[in-house]
Amino acid sequence: MDTVGAQRERLKGFLDKTLVPLGRSERRRWGGTYIRGLLATGGHKATASMAARMPDGNVQAMQQFIGQSPWPWEPVRQGLAHQMVEALHPMAAWVVDDTGFPKKGSHSVGVARQYSGTLGKIGNCQVAVSLHYATDDGAAPLDFALYLPEEWLEEKRRRAAGIPAEVTFQTKWALALALIDRALAWEVPRGVVSADAAYGNTTEFRTGLAERKLLFVVGIQNTTTVWTEPVKLVAPSRGRRGRPRTKPLVAGAPISVAGVSQSWPKERWQYVTWREGTKGPMTSRFAATRVLPSHSYQHGGPKEEVLWLLAEWPEEEGAPTKFWLANLPEDASLLTLVRLAKIRWWIEQGYQQLKDELGLDHYEGRTWQGWHHHVTMTMLAFGFLILERLHIKKNFRTGLVPAEGAA
Repeated sequence: MDTVGAQRERLKGFLDKTLVPLGRSERRRWGGTYIRGLLATGGHKATASMAARMPDGNVQAMQQFIGQSPWPWEPVRQGLAHQMVEALHPMAAWVVDDTGFPKKGSHSVGVARQYSGTLGKIGNCQVAVSLHYATDDGAAPLDFALYLPEEWLEEKRRRAAGIPAEVTFQTKWALALALIDRALAWEVPRGVVSADAAYGNTTEFRTGLAERKLLFVVGIQNTTTVWTEPVKLVAPSRGRRGRPRTKPLVAGAPISVAGVSQSWPKERWQYVTWREGTKGPMTSRFAATRVLPSHSYQHGGPKEEVLWLLAEWPEEEGAPTKFWLANLPEDASLLTLVRLAKIRWWIEQGYQQLKDELGLDHYEGRTWQGWHHHVTMTMLAFGFLILERLHIKKNFRTGLVPAEGAA
């Protein structure tokens, strides 16, 4: 069977490859120690705790590496992204999401009383937007961005936290598009973008994806309005008073997606199984149709393209419960739509492991640089765990058993 020595050799090879962008050998040394601390120690993953438990730990050196050493994190994440892409296949989706880091004080960069899906309510926390590469075999984070409430861009707080001058306020959906742009610049293979209604309900986010020629399947609220028939534009009439209208009027009022789905006959709903869960097949009822979203046009923006409306109606519920818009081709199958809508399940599982096992939200420093450094090291630790799981899975499938001491 596989040995501890073999796993250590694989970890050494992984670190030798991924820590190259750190430059100096001293940085690579403490980067390796920090990651081994995240992987090997239990309990709270504060730097001091890890240093005390590691045979080569040094709290001062590790804190300096994370908090003060000026190494750039983007090249490290880029290298990890390409390594994960090579290991995970076949490619399916880029998943956008966000997660909260509960905090007790008020000095950690970005902390504020704000809504967190992790808490399920408003609480004192940091919030990070993330982009993940998801396949049928697993999912790995490609990048994280820290959401900064506007009060954190005031000069005093900006200076205390070391927030760069070029960092400006951005909504979460704008941060998500920025992460996507960086992944495109890194030449990560494009995936169908999947996101929940916090992103998909924003017309500008959907428009931004379309402008980047990206396919998407994104959640929306049940109140989102659409047209189900081809839109007829009516020439505006000239009124007696005021400025003349220049934009064509639309003949026919839009209807909410909840109303659309409830008008469908029972036989239109189909049972779809999208994956095997721990307790058996994941199955529910779905239906889809082509629609034209109305919000942008009604509020002075450009008319969106015709999209898929996907709805889910669990048998035990009295009405459809979840809705998505997708710009997949017109011949896309219902199973494909459902599979991409549901692929986000990997992300919640990943967040839990990143936090519970690797201490993603345990960093106690207060600075912009320290937060990004810690998150980057946690991403590397998580990436190694994914590679180990794939290694074990591959050997199990092929019947190969590593020899004693083999890498």
